[in-house]
Amino acid sequence: MANSRFEYVKNFERENYLLPDTYIVVRVDGRGFHKFSDEYNFEKPNDLRALNLMNKAAISLMKEIPEIVVAYGDSDEYSFLLRKDCELFERREAKLITTFSSSFSSYYQFYWAEFFVEPESILKPYRLPTFDARAVCYPNSGKIRDYFSWRQVDCHINNLYNTVFWNLVSKGNLTPEQAENRLIGTLASDKNEILFKEFAINYNNEPEIFKKGTVIVRELSNWKNDQEKVINTELTKKNLKNLKKADLKLYHTDIINDTFWQERPYLLI
Repeated sequence: MANSRFEYVKNFERENYLLPDTYIVVRVDGRGFHKFSDEYNFEKPNDLRALNLMNKAAISLMKEIPEIVVAYGDSDEYSFLLRKDCELFERREAKLITTFSSSFSSYYQFYWAEFFVEPESILKPYRLPTFDARAVCYPNSGKIRDYFSWRQVDCHINNLYNTVFWNLVSKGNLTPEQAENRLIGTLASDKNEILFKEFAINYNNEPEIFKKGTVIVRELSNWKNDQEKVINTELTKKNLKNLKKADLKLYHTDIINDTFWQERPYLLI
């Protein structure tokens, strides 16, 4: 930058550096997606095209930013995990959230026509898909697991509600207001009973992507040593340098219980 008498204005700039030695979760979230989904006639309660589009945008972002080790998404949001030792953008908060939100928005728009092929689905300048982002630091692996458990529980709760709600509207001939009033105070067991008795739907048989969301993980295939004994120093020295190049795998699986994380201890070192 050339020196000039106006350069003093740079002194007004302030950077917020995220805490060192903490995990960073960057969550992107669709802006105004209720109106957006109505504008482009998303299927209710779930539009598989939209979910697959979200997944493709997330995979593209993980390829662009190899520091992301695992991501979880459902509906119009995605959470991306950066390891404790990540120094991406020197951990500058503004740089992280603007890069994640702008890149995700760009990928979503770029791949839109691949999933929404109808002429009436062409994106309109007054209703474009955009995403905002936030970055949160977490001190240890337990808090990270609780975070992703929270998001998956939220996915299940919202999907069960929406599945019942939209069946009451589309098949039960209720207005949205009537359906909402019908569900006030109901428990999960009540919602499952409505689905089964009134619409012959067993919620357990609903697609896993709807109930559990999507996990994208960098999969190290040969990280164990010959004796099947794993210690963190071995993982750090021998394998973690290859984590950025590891294959991306997509799952619709439980991330609340231990199995997913125990099979991939390198994610939370």
